[in-house]
Amino acid sequence: MSREFSPGKAQTTHPDLNILQSVALGLTDIVKRQRDALGRLGPGLPQAALDQFLSALNDTEGALPRWREVIERLKVEWAAQQREREEVRALYEVGQVVNSTLDLATVLNQVMDHIIQLTGAERGFLMLRDEESGELEFKVARNMDRETLSGSSFEISLTIVNNVAQDGQPIVTTNAQADPRFATQESVVAYSLRSILCVPLRVRDKVTGVIYADNRIRTGLFTERDRDLLAAFANQAATAIANAQLYERVSAMKTLMDNVFASITSGVITTDVADKITLFNRAAESILDVPAYDAAGRFYRGVLPLDERFGRVVEGVKQSDRAIVGYEVTPRLPRRGLVNLSLSVSPLRDEQATTLGVAIVLEDQTEKKLLEAKRDILRRVLPPAVFDSLPDNPDEWKLGGERREVTVLFGDIRNFTSYAEKLPPEQLITALNQYLAIGANAVLEEDGTLDKFMGDMVMAFFNAPVSQPDHALRAIRVALSMQKAIVDFNRNQSEEEKLWFGVGINSGMAVVGRIGTEGRLDYTAVGDVVNYGKRLQENARGGQILLSQAAFNLVSNSVVVNALDPIQVKHRVAVEPVYELLGLK
Repeated sequence: MSREFSPGKAQTTHPDLNILQSVALGLTDIVKRQRDALGRLGPGLPQAALDQFLSALNDTEGALPRWREVIERLKVEWAAQQREREEVRALYEVGQVVNSTLDLATVLNQVMDHIIQLTGAERGFLMLRDEESGELEFKVARNMDRETLSGSSFEISLTIVNNVAQDGQPIVTTNAQADPRFATQESVVAYSLRSILCVPLRVRDKVTGVIYADNRIRTGLFTERDRDLLAAFANQAATAIANAQLYERVSAMKTLMDNVFASITSGVITTDVADKITLFNRAAESILDVPAYDAAGRFYRGVLPLDERFGRVVEGVKQSDRAIVGYEVTPRLPRRGLVNLSLSVSPLRDEQATTLGVAIVLEDQTEKKLLEAKRDILRRVLPPAVFDSLPDNPDEWKLGGERREVTVLFGDIRNFTSYAEKLPPEQLITALNQYLAIGANAVLEEDGTLDKFMGDMVMAFFNAPVSQPDHALRAIRVALSMQKAIVDFNRNQSEEEKLWFGVGINSGMAVVGRIGTEGRLDYTAVGDVVNYGKRLQENARGGQILLSQAAFNLVSNSVVVNALDPIQVKHRVAVEPVYELLGLK
């Protein structure tokens, strides 16, 4: 406001009234001077002229009191009108100010400053009802110098405050010390309270708080007109405070939701009814490689790299009010290349079921798809038991092994080198795969661990990673199955195309586990038992199966063998017994 104003006291007088008052005073002075002049000149004037002039002076002098009375009445009426205009203007300006911001603290301080200004109070307090407890809480306290109060300044009449809060009726007292309603209240007596004005803050017929103003020195400061004025102001203030509180809650909720949307790994995009983007969270920025400031306000079709069918999907969701889950697309992004996205679309509607737009949730499946592809390849490379033993998290595929008894089997295709010289590469690969498949299938049928293919040789072992008490017997059945399958296969081959496996089987202790480097690892068996098994295979003819003494000892009651002359294998000094497997008993 441009100047201070105290209700009930006129701030100015209309200029015309001032002129009239000056004229009346001037006329009074003129009449007095003329009478004085007549007193000096009277004896020399004609009697008739003197009587006429004196009559005119008497009429003028008699009219002056009435003029002054009219002028005074006009001044009072003008002051009342001026006061009403000032009050209306004050309320308007207060409404403009308190509704110009949605910051709660600013609104509360402005409300209290205007209360002090409107009422001329010494102190002003504003209390709001806590929504959970229902108790009144001090929110702001100010004095006539617009300073925030604290400490002992909070000595007020809580009785009056509670009465207003409970009844919803304003209270004014010109002298609380002498007012029979409050004179006996301890706070009124102890704090020397005199002029008190208290009005409720009301929103939708509900008392949400109280405005309290007082003066501890002056009596008769507040009138019923002040009460009505403050009550009218309180109605505006209550609405402004409620709006600020609502904005504060909405802002807090929005901040919470923004934090939630920013923290989740799924991309979240919302649109309005015109298909313009209203929300574009951090994950959406990362997935689509588009900054949020470039996406906000744009049509989603210009931002999301989607096919035409997806636009029809969105329209269907908006019209049917049914969500679509798991719509998969594989767009190519400028910097990320080909990506796999899974999209879910849900309608956004208000409480009246009015369509507000849609919510689109993006799931980046690119890494998952790549991992699944790699695991699929790994599944085909590794034995099922080994693959199933791997942790789900690749980071846990650590190096290391354990000592355990195993039976190893080596099967090598005899004369394959000379055979390979006669075939073109493409035909050679086809033939090799056919023979290796015979060996691999036989191993897998007995739940063996297919370790590796080394050229035209198959290596397998048993009793790891899954325990198999009959591991040696399983290796025996695999070898016999391989030889039988080769016989069946060769029935359809020419003599020069017929090939045979030479097989060696050994049992003993080995270290079994994931061996290699962090970048390249194999699940394999390592130890002398492996080396000797390979040497036995090297000594086997095509179609022949050789068993070590250790392997034979484990299956001696189940197999038919032919004991051969002891042999000395490559890189070993000892001459060791060896058995040719003929079949099962």
